[in-house]
Amino acid sequence: MMDVSQLISFDRINAAIPNAAVVERRLSHLRGVFADPHAYAGALEQGDPLVYSVASVEPAGGEGDLHYGIGKIMPGRVGQEYFLTRGHFHQWRPAAEIYIGLTGSGVMLLEHEQTRRAYSVDLLPDSVVYVPGHTAHRTVNVGDAPLTYLGIYPARAGHDYGALEERNFAQVVVVQDGRPVVLDREHFLASLPILR
Repeated sequence: MMDVSQLISFDRINAAIPNAAVVERRLSHLRGVFADPHAYAGALEQGDPLVYSVASVEPAGGEGDLHYGIGKIMPGRVGQEYFLTRGHFHQWRPAAEIYIGLTGSGVMLLEHEQTRRAYSVDLLPDSVVYVPGHTAHRTVNVGDAPLTYLGIYPARAGHDYGALEERNFAQVVVVQDGRPVVLDREHFLASLPILR
């Protein structure tokens, strides 16, 4: 029989888990993450909105334990680029992760560390995205409502944000003709006006 403390209900709309640690990332926390630095500076002049939050449950225990968190990315854009998470590798590179879409409409950017193969996968309600080990992953909200999702990962996975600080992801998700499009970062940067 399951211990009652192991049964936890979560709020899929508000991305809340009772008694969970919550991390919030505002626009000012995401310097260098968005592709267009001029658009980022202009957006920051307009305010410092909440871009995303993650409520995490990380039980203390053995190496085989699982951690999980529920994320919520607000709708919005910086220039042409949709609101997104910082993205990360796992510190323990072999760690895989499962994302389960709860509400909203999103895209996950995935990039293998050794091969640099970059690709994207839709993250929609009642869908599952498998993130293999050695793969950087970033979640993007491409809709007009909050995107919420549940992530499940090994307890020893950890988060490595530093590996992406200089090179960032090879792809970006931007709006074109009112729709989300995944583009090569360098191609997108080359298309931006030189003078502002």
